[in-house]
Amino acid sequence: MPELPDVTAYLVALESRIVGQPLTGIRIASPFLLRSVDPPLREAFGKPVVGLRRVGKRIVMELPDQLFVIIHLMIAGRLHWKDAPAARIPGGKRGLAAFDVPTGTLLFTEEGTKKRAALHLARGEGALAAHDAGGIEPLEADVAAFRAALTRDSHTVKRALTDPRFFSGIGNAYSDEILHRARLSPVKLTRQLSDEEIARLHAATQATLGDWIARLTAEARKAFPEKVTAFRPEMAVHGRYGQPCPDCGSPVQRIVHADNETNYCARCQTGGRLLADRALSRLLHQDWPKSLEELEALGKR
Repeated sequence: MPELPDVTAYLVALESRIVGQPLTGIRIASPFLLRSVDPPLREAFGKPVVGLRRVGKRIVMELPDQLFVIIHLMIAGRLHWKDAPAARIPGGKRGLAAFDVPTGTLLFTEEGTKKRAALHLARGEGALAAHDAGGIEPLEADVAAFRAALTRDSHTVKRALTDPRFFSGIGNAYSDEILHRARLSPVKLTRQLSDEEIARLHAATQATLGDWIARLTAEARKAFPEKVTAFRPEMAVHGRYGQPCPDCGSPVQRIVHADNETNYCARCQTGGRLLADRALSRLLHQDWPKSLEELEALGKR
């Protein structure tokens, strides 16, 4: 799922392409996409895009008279830019919608068959706010505000960072990177964190997101971000299961849960202790290794 740095890169790329341009049309290819009926889609036609903003992981086009077009990419939604107006929506079943302006077309696609991506229209700031889960902006929060959000409920720190009610825009990928930078276990409970650990996590959150925003927006100023992905070779642990940690060289570990996995370095984050991977521990039972040393010993048999 595109997260805060990826959505920010999209906004930077769109700024020079659609702001000030009239929406000459919004073409919907998928009946599952449009999730609102009032205001009707036709009210956006011909109106200029006067601004762009991010609400959580959503991209918002602001039109006159407080009319908002809200794009929620969810897990597999992506945006693509064509410099000339596109006569049709390409991509077969992947194509969801096209937003036409005089200088080109913004295409909205989605991989897979689950149809989670969504488009809404809203009128007024109050209606737009209903799409905000309420989490604080992690780059704007001081340590006190960060601590209050983090410890609002007792959860694992991974769960808290990715809960949009607590923090805006952080998902599975960047939470892994943040926790690795902070040298914290993803399963440590938030209310068991010391003041020093919270301060470290706050600094790691701002540094990680800041670094990736700088990197991705610099790329977006050169070319439209066509290949937004949660798996980047420059990442320290996310999506790098079995590969060496860039800091200590130990193999990156994972916990598989539902459709996601948490990646971490046992040596850097958990004192060498392996966290039980539910997908494997059910099969291995007592044979599941508890430490990096036991895992390495298994590999030597």
